[in-house]
Amino acid sequence: MGWTQLRLAAELDHGEDWMSLVERDVQRVTDVELLRRIASVLGVEVDMLMALPQPAAKKPRSPRRRVSTGTLATTSGAEEDDVRRRPFLTLAVAALVTPAAGQQAAHAEAASPLGGLEDLLLYGPGRLPAPRREPTVTTVAASVAAARAEFKAARYDVLAEALPGRIAAAGMVGTAEERARHVAQLYNIAVRLCIKVGTNNLVSITSDRALTAARLGGDSLVIAEAQRMVSSSWRRQGSLARATDIVVVAAEELLADASVPEVSRLATRGDLYATAAYTAAKGGDRSYAHALIKEAADSAAAAGRSSGLVDGIQGVALHELSVHYELGDAGRAIELARTVDPAALPTAERQARFFIDVARAFGQWGKPEQCYRALLAAEEAAPQEVRRGAVRDLAVGLLRHDRKLPGARDFAVRAGVQII
Repeated sequence: MGWTQLRLAAELDHGEDWMSLVERDVQRVTDVELLRRIASVLGVEVDMLMALPQPAAKKPRSPRRRVSTGTLATTSGAEEDDVRRRPFLTLAVAALVTPAAGQQAAHAEAASPLGGLEDLLLYGPGRLPAPRREPTVTTVAASVAAARAEFKAARYDVLAEALPGRIAAAGMVGTAEERARHVAQLYNIAVRLCIKVGTNNLVSITSDRALTAARLGGDSLVIAEAQRMVSSSWRRQGSLARATDIVVVAAEELLADASVPEVSRLATRGDLYATAAYTAAKGGDRSYAHALIKEAADSAAAAGRSSGLVDGIQGVALHELSVHYELGDAGRAIELARTVDPAALPTAERQARFFIDVARAFGQWGKPEQCYRALLAAEEAAPQEVRRGAVRDLAVGLLRHDRKLPGARDFAVRAGVQII
């Protein structure tokens, strides 16, 4: 059909990493309803889908080589037996640690930390508890700042609980423009929270609310951030070309807006282009992704020279790391990561995101030990970050190396892998 893994994953409401594991015969699909859905999306009968050959079972296996004291040695004896057993162990791990898709969905629905936000979006503020005190413009502005701080600290549970009330309060006080501006800022944060939790449906609706409110509020920087959130929504639905175009157009419109201070324009333009580069990389457009990330770096550097701030430069560097990973350049990603001082990253969220991207690159490179160490560093920086779908996928892969990675099984449980 000419689809990417991301497109098919989006059609199935799953992550791209999960789709990759399925396609490579690492992740088994045992839930009948999910099999039916896959068949429906692909336009085939379930019987035909289930009757297809198992490529991994028939793939010829060459002797496995390992690096030792600078030389290559062919495995033999007990190690060779271990190599033969690994395909079976891979399937066994996938079958035992991954619950049926229907069970996953039911569990996620029952335990969703975003229930309050869902109620607000679907039914309005009427179902929310009454505020303990009447909001004012000052308290609403403080609540926006608090929401940003909670996100940066990766305190997603606290943020999820507080956001619905804060959004409702923001719509109650101030002029029409102030109300819209504060609501948009909070919805922008809500989009980022939904991305962390992995709720695609809420990403779409919250990003739409953010952009609608931002346009009413009239603040160009808030509008640009909302457009970036809308781009993320389109990307997660598999519309990569449109998602890229949204932020590129927004970046150029912002640069021409003389009402915004130049430093702010350049810094935000860097963020927009970095997002566009990541999206282009997901689509496999290597040259465009590299061109966009260079534009992002140049804008961030220009903003940094004018203001003395390095926050935007660091943010672009993290996006560049993701670009290399998405393009399959794990070696370049690790080379770039070695130039970054994680202790200098200003927030727990950013530190954890850096270590997770490093872990993904090592996983892509076939280095499980380094991948595991990076995941542990991410967990130390921000424990709630490791509940993300990408981390769970990595944790499932690490279970194949359980004997060599003490604690990997416990980490997988902490990441949310259901082991039965």
